Amino acid sequence: MNDNPTMQDVLRHFYPKYLDSYTPTASQAKTVHHILNCKTGAYGANISECDTCGHIQYHNNSCRDRSCPMCQALANELWVDAQNEHVLDIDYYHLVFTCPSELNPLIYCNQKELYSLFFHAVAETIQELSEDPSHMGGTPGFISIMHTWASNLSYHPHIHVLSTCGGLDTDRNWHQKEDGYFLPGKAMAKLFKGKFLSGLKQLHDNGKLSYEGDAQKYRNQYEYQELLDTCYKKDWVTDIRESFAGAETVMNYLGRYTHRIAISNSRILHMDENTVTIRVKDYKCGGKWKELTLEGTEFIRRFLMHVPPKGFVRIRHYGLLSNHNKRKLIPICRNLIGCREFLRRFRKEDKVHAIKILYKKDVTVCPCCGGNVSYKVCSRYMTHRKNSA
Repeated sequence: MNDNPTMQDVLRHFYPKYLDSYTPTASQAKTVHHILNCKTGAYGANISECDTCGHIQYHNNSCRDRSCPMCQALANELWVDAQNEHVLDIDYYHLVFTCPSELNPLIYCNQKELYSLFFHAVAETIQELSEDPSHMGGTPGFISIMHTWASNLSYHPHIHVLSTCGGLDTDRNWHQKEDGYFLPGKAMAKLFKGKFLSGLKQLHDNGKLSYEGDAQKYRNQYEYQELLDTCYKKDWVTDIRESFAGAETVMNYLGRYTHRIAISNSRILHMDENTVTIRVKDYKCGGKWKELTLEGTEFIRRFLMHVPPKGFVRIRHYGLLSNHNKRKLIPICRNLIGCREFLRRFRKEDKVHAIKILYKKDVTVCPCCGGNVSYKVCSRYMTHRKNSA
């Protein structure tokens, strides 16, 4: 038994068996290739050499795939830090939008179309209710983040939203809820349901949906209509969770949710010849952590379900925080509210500076003599050579 294996270890052992039973998509196969070669030297290396003592170190490059468990930490920190320039020091609300599980097979085989519809339906719901004078009377700023997994890696598409508690009206007056009340949950769920199903019917009528795998039965018009009827009858889940007081709490939230992937290496506990054991949250028991053992091929199947389509954007900004608005409207909001401005901790894309602050490690200083270290890039893998000094 292998304790504390990585995703790379699991794929090396079980991926050939997986291919005997399943055919991955091009995106999934590419992700597997990236993870298997991550930090192995296949993508080149950075070579650091001390100008004083000549000490040489090789640092194999990572694959930088957004589904790789070994490549998200620094990218996440840099992205979150960049958001400091546009965060408002006010309360934010955390909302979660979920579709009924009956739609999962259809969503899975039409990911680009229905993930995009999901985002649009969520954004239109929040903006329409927020602009209503009886609720807020202004357009807030919010970030939407698509996740497709549950803790046990089952397919569970949902969107997390982080929204300001106030917004600007068309005359650029600030409106903010003062009583802790944001938007009516039942009205939000009904409006979201209507917008999503309306968009779904339009895509179906225009022939833009495919029906493969478990969704193949919906090629039959009667089965498809029964699916719609079931979804219209159900109460959809839109959860308005806790509010976050102040910008610093908001940034901690963003760090937890933005670049998260289906499973991290720390949650993979054991691996033997046939199975993989992972740590999962059991929400039926108050969110307690438990162990779940899966067959190796089933674990890989579940993991690869959450590889996003090529070019798909999982994090989107709307309202005051949209790319079109934030540079001109956020300063106006700060003046109206009277809140402070936050600055970046790191210089833009300066990874050396970020590593020094985050991990208390100065990679420009030689670990042997304290001299200055210079870097050069090697495009090919170079075997490690011991320093003769």
